[in-house]
Amino acid sequence: MRRKKIRKVLIANRGEIATRIIRACKELGIKTVAIYSEADSKGLWLKKADEAYMIPGDPIKAYLNFYKIVDLAKNTGADAIHPGYGFLAENADFARYCQKRGIIFIGPKPEHIELFGDKIKSKIAMREVGVPVLPGTDEPITDLEEAKKFAKKIGFPVIIKAAYGGGGRGMRIVKKEEDFEELFKSATSEAEKFFGNGAVFIEKYVENPRHIEIQVIADKYGNVVHLGERDCSIQRRHQKVIEIAPSPTLSEKVRRELYRVAVKSMFKLGYESVGTLEFLVDENDNFYFIEMNTRIQVEHPVTEMITGIDIMQRMIEIAEGKKLPFLQEEIQMRGYSIEFRINAEDPTKNFAPSPGRITSYHSPGGPGVRIDAAVYKDYIIPPYYDPMIAKLIVWALNWEQVVNRAQRSLDEFIVRGTPTNLALLRHIVRDKDFREGRFTTSYLDEKLPKFKFKREEINPEDLAVALAAAIAAYHKL
Repeated sequence: MRRKKIRKVLIANRGEIATRIIRACKELGIKTVAIYSEADSKGLWLKKADEAYMIPGDPIKAYLNFYKIVDLAKNTGADAIHPGYGFLAENADFARYCQKRGIIFIGPKPEHIELFGDKIKSKIAMREVGVPVLPGTDEPITDLEEAKKFAKKIGFPVIIKAAYGGGGRGMRIVKKEEDFEELFKSATSEAEKFFGNGAVFIEKYVENPRHIEIQVIADKYGNVVHLGERDCSIQRRHQKVIEIAPSPTLSEKVRRELYRVAVKSMFKLGYESVGTLEFLVDENDNFYFIEMNTRIQVEHPVTEMITGIDIMQRMIEIAEGKKLPFLQEEIQMRGYSIEFRINAEDPTKNFAPSPGRITSYHSPGGPGVRIDAAVYKDYIIPPYYDPMIAKLIVWALNWEQVVNRAQRSLDEFIVRGTPTNLALLRHIVRDKDFREGRFTTSYLDEKLPKFKFKREEINPEDLAVALAAAIAAYHKL
């Protein structure tokens, strides 16, 4: 296997994940090139990179134009590109174009990105290598009558999912046959809008499951290891809010079997790089593969906290052609870690995104506390991107300690000038069911009506700045 030392990495992303990649590269002695849209000209990651270049035009398309991004990598002498998560991270055409231009793509092979980007083909592939999957369609469906017939065959409840997308878009749960037609049309319409393809697939819906994912790392020499599991059950609108490693409720029997099928399947498929296999675990401890993410996950820090392994650095070294520096039995998992996604969204307005200027910012600290963020006082949160502005990650030796540390840290966290979901997170860590480790994917649906949120008082000066920023953003469109 030919190895090539990476000397300069272009980061095809923004925000906290761009900062995280820069830090990993610096510790490996690698130079970094940042990119940014005009809306991101004050981004913190630009100050941390060795070089930074603006890609003009639409603030979202700037991070999606892979021809310009690869051209920039060539022109700046970068020999590799790290895509982070979101944007181009799971775009097989981008990975292929990098290869075509002689740029190392820090991630899996294009064929694996393509395979796991297709939820139906990936389900078939995983079933063929012995991984349990949910009963469902093996081909995309666009015809209403065909879909309805299949749903009746496997029995309600069912879930409709976009065949070529994710993130909760184009997804509908149908509990009764009489609701199927309306929800099918709604799901296919949304899938068409967000992914350019209205095809969906139907599968059996598991009620009140736990959402468990397994972190894997595989090198180019057939070595595959797992780094344990994460419990991502606490979600709102199918978007993760809190992630935990390891799961406080998973039985050892199920845990060992999940590890076994994850490693075995990745070895059989010849996977390379970092990846995450996601499963649903039902009330009877049956588990089913639902999807795989062929990229670094937002929640990777909790795994780093319990293992001491820098996943980002290993991802870069695998792209260079290095072997994994450890065996499975050498990986030790210790304690518990919880990650909280701090989002700029208003709990009093159904969690609507709330871009604007941060007038006061103070992040917590102390033992076992990590902050991954790219915001600061006077930073103006743009309206174009995901509302996540920071991640709070805490670690402790046992579950009770980590929840207490989380409560203390969330109470210390101050973000003013624009609403955030900090109040929601503070409610959760004080909730008896959460503190006792009792939660499934329906946890927030059940708890939200009981949580009370007060409207934050906004300083008139903050309001004026927010309005000015919104007006300026509108005129740039």
